[in-house]
Amino acid sequence: MTDIVQGAATSTANRVSDAYRWTQLAIGVGAMVMIANYQYGWTFFVPDIQKKFGWDRASIQWAFTLFVLFETWLVPVEGWFVDKYGPRLVVLIGGILCAIGWAMNAQATSLNGYYLGMIIAGIGAGGVYGTCVGNALKWFPDKRGLAAGITAAGFGAGSALTVAPIQAMIKDSGFQATFLYFGLGQGLIIVILAFFLFAPKTGQVPAVTQNTNIIQTRRNYAPTEVIRHPIFWLMYFMFVIVGAGGLMVTANLKPIAADWKIDNVPVTLMAMTMTAVTFAATIDRVLNGLTRPFFGWISDMIGRENTMFLAFGMEGVGIYALYMWGHDPVWFVLLSGFVFFAWGEIYSLFPSTCTDTFGSKFATTNAGLLYTAKGTAALLVPVANYMQQSSGTWDTVFIIAAGANILASLLAIAVLKPWRKVVVAKSQTS
Repeated sequence: MTDIVQGAATSTANRVSDAYRWTQLAIGVGAMVMIANYQYGWTFFVPDIQKKFGWDRASIQWAFTLFVLFETWLVPVEGWFVDKYGPRLVVLIGGILCAIGWAMNAQATSLNGYYLGMIIAGIGAGGVYGTCVGNALKWFPDKRGLAAGITAAGFGAGSALTVAPIQAMIKDSGFQATFLYFGLGQGLIIVILAFFLFAPKTGQVPAVTQNTNIIQTRRNYAPTEVIRHPIFWLMYFMFVIVGAGGLMVTANLKPIAADWKIDNVPVTLMAMTMTAVTFAATIDRVLNGLTRPFFGWISDMIGRENTMFLAFGMEGVGIYALYMWGHDPVWFVLLSGFVFFAWGEIYSLFPSTCTDTFGSKFATTNAGLLYTAKGTAALLVPVANYMQQSSGTWDTVFIIAAGANILASLLAIAVLKPWRKVVVAKSQTS
């Protein structure tokens, strides 16, 4: 059967309908929505954990860092399993681990207990994330930026609808019951969705697209080749310095608002009234999701690096503006939304750029290798907390984060773009 499928590689006989491709994408998005709270819901638990146990905030936030580390650094291993055995098994196990992780958080009475719970949840969430993004890249070689963006949007915006319910349940039933019920419910849905995921067979999808703005290789680089290529490490460095700022705000949104004494101030926008932190968190999730397909789609038209230059520049300006005017509750809501809108696109731009550069055969593994940069960036979150604790303000943290994004925007246009042209041109002739 494999020989028959491979023999049809150059024909369109086995091409599936676009409706089938979009259905596969939608299933992946559904799974991504279910893992979103494991990262983006964490900030709402931190104050209550601190209040109950009396641990300092930086120590608690190591649980978030460990979650992101294990969510990202094991993705290449999980990606190898996906590329070899298909997406279903990895997502199934991922859903089970997510449920176990938050169930452990519900019972934890020590920092090590939370660390372990978030490590297990991180392994599960990483398996789901890496699989769904990699599968999208494979199903849509003709719309890589858009497909990766829509899939990543499920993770970015997936927790928007549960911002208020999670906070309400924490208030009414306690954070431990909230960990348990949300963890089990989300994990169960992931397990169900896993049974409907498939990887494309040879000949089922369109060929790699070529236009003047999108530079795509026809060569498939093995993961061992990718990690030896210097351009991979440039992309990795850029991912780290952009990712760190957004993760810092993600983990500390409520603590920052509390330090600025605006977390419970009512804010009215668009005929809706909520506390500043609830309003900000809700808008942030939506915009963090929308930016991924939006900038992915833009990058399909004007090129990956040109889009990075625009988005990373916006992020640098946004972080600095939040630092300058975010003490006002209305500006806190609006500018944090802008920061998340200009940040979330890294999760569509970097995977699509990676696959454009190194080919689609090992897309899940190679994009997973690059995605580990998010884990490296997460190591800087506790550093930001220690800087804030030692100085008593967030000033230095915000200024460094803004500068890092401006640097990344300049690297995209001045270094990555011309270098990638040379790399892809060489691969076509070798």
